[in-house]
Amino acid sequence: MPRAWTLARRPDGMPVAEDFALIDHPSPPLEAGQLRIANRWLSVDPYMRGRMNDAKSYAAPFALGEPMGGHAVGEVIESNADGFAPGDMVQHMAGWRDEAVIVAREATKLPPIDVPPQAFLGQFGMPGMTAYFGLLHVAEARPGDTVFVSAAAGAVGSTVVQIAKAKGMTVIGSAGGPEKCDWVRSLGADHVLDYKAEGSLVKALSAAAPDGIDVYFDNVGGAHLDAALATARERARFAICGMIDIYNSAEPTRLRYIARIIAARIRIQGFLVSDHMAHVGDFYREMATMVGRLKREETVVDGLDAMPDAFLGLFSGRNMGKMLVRL
Repeated sequence: MPRAWTLARRPDGMPVAEDFALIDHPSPPLEAGQLRIANRWLSVDPYMRGRMNDAKSYAAPFALGEPMGGHAVGEVIESNADGFAPGDMVQHMAGWRDEAVIVAREATKLPPIDVPPQAFLGQFGMPGMTAYFGLLHVAEARPGDTVFVSAAAGAVGSTVVQIAKAKGMTVIGSAGGPEKCDWVRSLGADHVLDYKAEGSLVKALSAAAPDGIDVYFDNVGGAHLDAALATARERARFAICGMIDIYNSAEPTRLRYIARIIAARIRIQGFLVSDHMAHVGDFYREMATMVGRLKREETVVDGLDAMPDAFLGLFSGRNMGKMLVRL
């Protein structure tokens, strides 16, 4: 019988194994317009932590006792919908389970780009779109800009580094530990900061960008955001993608340099990738031209049973690039 992960209770702070439960999830007969999909790859992403809280946000909370959802790539094994046939590979949002029955409009065939299917959960999927639209549309980064990227070894940050370099920008990336820092350098970053090393992040960023930064792509918040505020040039643009630093904490973040928003006329804009879906064709066209030049890294965990462990690994830095679960 198909199985799915559900929330057994809402986490208090960092989730623990007891917050999740693996349940049987019967697979009903198909109705008109539906697909049965055998999931092959599942995504875990930091934003899912917010959906575990019973709080109003841009995405509805996960319901206790019901299958959780998330990005997935799977193979159609039965179709009762025009335009889809068994064997089609599709992406959809019914993850955290091994089999999904969904209406066809909720599935999208993988674009004809010569990359492995799981790439559409990473560099050619939501994380890649987040990098592309956040850097170029939200922050309006231009050739010659100095760009600071936090979590530069992650799925989003590593793509930001490479797009920025391809567009003629100077890139400073932050990552945790020598191995991740070396990988970010291999992507072309001009300077890499090890945030786990001793010393002030403000001083390290100031040394790497003595004339200041023009763009900050924020995946972390906290001390990284504060360092970016401290070193921002006049009219710098900040694209706020995520703040993983506070997802499991109720403690407010203290920003010592927040007043620089006024004097430096810094523009800070939060965004969701869904804001830019009207331009997804531009993303696929441009990214397709970079196949073979873009580097990507995946941290792969095998088996549905390991799904919560893979998710929790995001918050302890166990992933290099995109964290994936392979079924």
